[in-house]
Amino acid sequence: MIKKSPGKGLVSFVTDAVVWNLSGGVGYQLYLCVLAAFMVLGVYAYFVQANLGLAATNMSDIVSWGFYIANFTFLVGVAAAAVMLILPAYIFKDKDLHKVVIIGELVAVGALVMCLMFVTVDLGGPLKVWHMMPVIGLFNWPSSLLTWDVLVLNGYLALNLAVPAYILYSHYNNQKPNEKIYRPFVFLAIFWAFAIHLVTAFLYEGLPARPFWNNPLMGPRFLASAFAAGPALITMVLVIVDNVSTFKIEKQTFNKLRLIIVVSAIINLIMLFSEVFKEFYIPTHHSLHAVYLYFGLEGHNALVPWIWTAIGMNLLGTLTLAFNPGRNNPKVLFPASVLLFIGIWIEKGIGLIVPGLVPSPLGEVVDYAPSWVEISVALGILALGIFVVTMLLRPALIIEQRFEAQ
Repeated sequence: MIKKSPGKGLVSFVTDAVVWNLSGGVGYQLYLCVLAAFMVLGVYAYFVQANLGLAATNMSDIVSWGFYIANFTFLVGVAAAAVMLILPAYIFKDKDLHKVVIIGELVAVGALVMCLMFVTVDLGGPLKVWHMMPVIGLFNWPSSLLTWDVLVLNGYLALNLAVPAYILYSHYNNQKPNEKIYRPFVFLAIFWAFAIHLVTAFLYEGLPARPFWNNPLMGPRFLASAFAAGPALITMVLVIVDNVSTFKIEKQTFNKLRLIIVVSAIINLIMLFSEVFKEFYIPTHHSLHAVYLYFGLEGHNALVPWIWTAIGMNLLGTLTLAFNPGRNNPKVLFPASVLLFIGIWIEKGIGLIVPGLVPSPLGEVVDYAPSWVEISVALGILALGIFVVTMLLRPALIIEQRFEAQ
């Protein structure tokens, strides 16, 4: 039976969270310093970009969306994948996944922060952000799909912050959270998770002048790849948590996540094969984008080794997880999840964005590779996302363990 305490205030909750986050051994402090160094590098590179404009990047009038939007597109899927823990945990009352569902939600928060940062840096300058703000800027709603994307991303971020915050605050005070308060928002978050990725897919799918994107499979394939890559990342986080903390993860949890990943990854590969068949069985002028991606075009083949590496990693990661040679051994699940995650990141990032723009509508073919500024900014944003997840996850695990011990 849970003993009710008089309750502690919000200030005490935040203060303890800060203290827990700043305390730790030499290894943990070094880890935070490394993240800080990458964030400083990202800020410096962004100042260079702000001073020179987007000329500091390797984007052009042909490849106007590059490394930033590629990472944004991929990370939207990672954020949406938290629903694959929320659904079984709250709808089907799965106790194993319910124990780790809050970890999935906090990983989603980190992914959403990175998404919004990648959009911000892609705008060229920080002062341009106000154009996308309701009331202040020109918020072309409901006609603009970009406006819908801004709404669903910020709404999903708010939901993934509010629900875990309420549950953790209740557990911090040794009280059981009131399901009538938070459960409606959980169900709303389930539908919202599908919305954030579908709306992002519709941004591309709704462009008839870009035949590589103008594909009815774009939305479903976005979801399939997200529900493979996202749980793969959550699996990696759980393996790390299981090894570096006293919060232990049951093997049944890893097995259930593995099954989710395998089913989603297989569906994603089937859809990929379907798209490749459509492009190459009876090639048309619109197939030039796929030719550029998979085989190169007019001597431009910068993406060819990347996409075939990505497909190989997808296949190897999926097969390893499907046959499960380690019987849910984290030492096998972790590298297999890494392979699948990186494979989908390449395929759904640069492998999706650049071929949609090359060749241009006028037939121009160019190669694109991110500049040092783009890579440095991206590393800074990645470090920020990992930092956010760490700052949220560390106190959450402490609170959950203390609550379970009551």
